[in-house]
Amino acid sequence: MAAVLVLLVLDQDRLSVLLTKRTDRLEYHKGQISFPGGTVDEGDVDAVATALREAEEEIGLSRGSVEILGRLDELEIPTGFRVTPVVGLVRGMPDLVLNLDEVEEAFIVPVGFFLDPANEQVGEREWKGRMHVVYSYQFESHRIWGATAAVIRKFLRAAAGLP
Repeated sequence: MAAVLVLLVLDQDRLSVLLTKRTDRLEYHKGQISFPGGTVDEGDVDAVATALREAEEEIGLSRGSVEILGRLDELEIPTGFRVTPVVGLVRGMPDLVLNLDEVEEAFIVPVGFFLDPANEQVGEREWKGRMHVVYSYQFESHRIWGATAAVIRKFLRAAAGLP
């Protein structure tokens, strides 16, 4: 069980999503674009606590600076992880301190980029003998795909009131 923080950054009337690039030293999802987050620890009371703790550990985001807006339905990804996305908001770009053992880079992507259908690609990928639909976005030099793209799509659909 894991939780991720879908962190919305409202800065100068522009809404963006904060993403990270994982280092190549991590055990899972090396070098991939992701949300801050990770596995539930024994002391975490819920998914919100996990997402906030992980964001603080990975990018130095103060838990108190995040306004929690809600949670999205749990997502089961082909690698076997179950992830609960927690949606939070910060006003203004927060000062970040990256844990360079886990995070190579943090960056923001305007929500409008994900709303433009021309920026979304759909493909298929085989994993353990099964084919899976894979969504992806190319933002500057970053390929956002897999679970991260699925969570973004889930968030946008929820925000629009779609199932």
